[in-house]
Amino acid sequence: MDWITKVETPCYVIDEKRLKNNLEILADVRRRAGCKILLAQKAYSAFATYPLIAQYLDGCTASGIFEARLGYEEMAHPFGKENHIFSPAYPEKDFDEIVSICDHIVFNSPKQWAKYRDKVRSSSKYIQAGIRINPEYSEIETELYNPCAEGSRMGTTLERFKADLPLCEGIDGLHFHTMCEQGADVFARTLPVVEEKFGFMFDKIKWLNFGGGHHITRPDYDVELLIKTIRDFRDKYGLNVYLEPGEAVALNAGYLVTTVLDTFENGTGIAITDASAACHMPDVLEMPYRPNIISSGKPNEKRFSYRLGGNTCLSGDVIGDYSFDEPLKEGDRLVLEDMAIYSMCKNNTFNGIPLPSIYLLKENGGLELLKKFGYDDFKQRLG
Repeated sequence: MDWITKVETPCYVIDEKRLKNNLEILADVRRRAGCKILLAQKAYSAFATYPLIAQYLDGCTASGIFEARLGYEEMAHPFGKENHIFSPAYPEKDFDEIVSICDHIVFNSPKQWAKYRDKVRSSSKYIQAGIRINPEYSEIETELYNPCAEGSRMGTTLERFKADLPLCEGIDGLHFHTMCEQGADVFARTLPVVEEKFGFMFDKIKWLNFGGGHHITRPDYDVELLIKTIRDFRDKYGLNVYLEPGEAVALNAGYLVTTVLDTFENGTGIAITDASAACHMPDVLEMPYRPNIISSGKPNEKRFSYRLGGNTCLSGDVIGDYSFDEPLKEGDRLVLEDMAIYSMCKNNTFNGIPLPSIYLLKENGGLELLKKFGYDDFKQRLG
């Protein structure tokens, strides 16, 4: 990994070979299951790699107007791919543009669909419209990421759906998203619940979107079970099926490279880095989780233990506790793994900390600088 010394830090590095490997797995699922697979841009939206992704997937999906524009400009329009969008509620000021650039629009409630139905149906092109349902079943343990938790704003429960059934007239499909970093076994237990509650609609629609959260490219994922579950469903109901993974597309396909700025002792070794959990990998604090660092161990597993923290004023800006074979020193470079997802698309400039550059590690071993950020990127966001 000699490229580590060639990059400026902090930086994200997208591994083209690993990204391609993930796409090949997804393309195999797509082919054998007879479904369509979309890139969920909320997890990964490094559009420089969209031409590669477009070779394998059916399009992308957005959670807001800017993602929808990005998907249209960088994938749907140039490569003839589908451009989907879902939002808990659509601002009126955005909707005309959404209609012009999206071919699938999923609404959070029958009420939202009824509000915008005339605009959708008066479009010069036929736009597929769907409603997101909440089957009130999920095996997600972290409440922050559970769209089926009590009081959730995401999707329409069966009770609400039936009460508003007249408003659902004219929809083309249903969408549900109940998973987060989970396996095919969870999906196989979830789908029967959806069938039991909303199966009465299946002869009235064209497609069902199974949402994201499917960790399809994880090494221990049961791909065969996923394929069987989708094929059995399609054979039973004759519906088209969509999956929209985000993490699975770029899982383990990127790094965050950081440099140690200082070390000292305070009950344990402390190392300050030029990468920040709060600024550059917010999910470390939000999930929370401890990212793996190449050649590191758990605390006290190796000889020298350190708490790694970012160079911000937030006391909780801690990446995690690690151990190393040799003591860390100023100038050492550390490589954090699985940093392509929920990093570039969620980072921020809190404290005026610069955004990391973005590199592409080419399949042939070459290194390409995709984007370098500077002071203007910070200043222009503020006035």
